[in-house]
Amino acid sequence: MKHKIAIVEDNHEIRTGLMMIINSTGNLECNHIFANAEDAIKLLPLNCADVVLMDIDLPGMNGIEAIKILKKSCSQSQFMIISVFEDEEKIFKSLEAGANGYLLKKTVAGELVSAIQDIMNGGSPMNAQIARRVVASFRVKPKDMNGAGEDLSKRERELVELLAKGFRYKEIAEKLFISQDTVRTHIRNIYQKLQVNSKVEAINKVFK
Repeated sequence: MKHKIAIVEDNHEIRTGLMMIINSTGNLECNHIFANAEDAIKLLPLNCADVVLMDIDLPGMNGIEAIKILKKSCSQSQFMIISVFEDEEKIFKSLEAGANGYLLKKTVAGELVSAIQDIMNGGSPMNAQIARRVVASFRVKPKDMNGAGEDLSKRERELVELLAKGFRYKEIAEKLFISQDTVRTHIRNIYQKLQVNSKVEAINKVFK
């Protein structure tokens, strides 16, 4: 069974390029393409995609506002920003709106496909430079953990601390001597307990 991917991008060449990358991957298919947010909001809820690749700078309504609306009608969809913007304001507004990942448009095809697979497995893919900006904004230490982390197990709190320090899933798995699948399982449990949808939201809720 193929995973359905939607694209919301106003640039025809980028839109076509993303579609070609997706359709050339065995378990992915592009089932929706939109040039603006308004069409996506009207039509996408009729057949929600598994993952929505969303540009920010769209004609009319921007992608961040579109995600806020689509999260209500396509609650099971995962939203990933594909943008040229690297500034912290755009990054955090996107994540606050409900985006589960943030990639730059210069991301190569292989990394894009990996990011789509990652987001479907419960991850929050970001380019390295985006992740560094996010992590740098927290600068947390274990002692800063607040009451929101009390419902987490010792291992789950340990994982959140490592995420806050910028470790990736593979690095966490190696550090804790567990598999990446086990890391993802823990992350899903953490999201459920904290009622969040991304690692940024989890870190923000657990730490002051």
